[in-house]
Amino acid sequence: MMVKRWELLVMVIGSLALFLGAWTKILPLGMTETLGFVTGAVGVWLTVKENIWNWPIGIANSAFFVALFFGAHLFADMALQVIYIILGFLGWYWWLRGGRNQSTLHVSRAGRMTLLILATIGVIATGGLTVFLRSVGDAAPFLDALTTILSLTAQYLLTRKLIENWYIWITADIIYIGLYGSRGLYLTAALYALFLGLCLLGLRSWRNSLTPNQSTSQPLIVAAEGVR
Repeated sequence: MMVKRWELLVMVIGSLALFLGAWTKILPLGMTETLGFVTGAVGVWLTVKENIWNWPIGIANSAFFVALFFGAHLFADMALQVIYIILGFLGWYWWLRGGRNQSTLHVSRAGRMTLLILATIGVIATGGLTVFLRSVGDAAPFLDALTTILSLTAQYLLTRKLIENWYIWITADIIYIGLYGSRGLYLTAALYALFLGLCLLGLRSWRNSLTPNQSTSQPLIVAAEGVR
């Protein structure tokens, strides 16, 4: 989908306003958090539009949040952003060459086996990560672990352009809003509220992109072998 000129204009004006407010101290915002807000909002909007530029912008967004979460002692979220950077490069490639005969990847649904495998891994990983984060003094071990695993699952589905990624992002974003608000990261909490709205738009938009020939994806193992 093409990004309309008025949409681009709104993004540019909004970004400049935030940068100016943070730079002049009119707004009580740090520059790192501001950069994370802007690149995050633009990246998700481009994902809704199925625009390939969401990947390089998303990679930059993750780099900003690595620094932000380190300062907030949200260690799992910091590590998550590093993984996002890696998955960002994979998603960039998959969207361009992940379709049949290395063509552009289209929106599809995840198969039942894929969802079952991801759910099983998710439950086990959340439990293990909660125990680890509690041992290292994480600020919110269970919620940090849960949102980390949900986000990784959603990001994998997104790299394969599977529509179920939106349902998981919606769940994670609701939790994130409360978590970041409790840590005093109010702009980041507002960003995730914006993400929540964009996820709802993305779900509706991607549903319209589905066709009968693209209704079901390949199994998880087959999809993973596609990058070898």
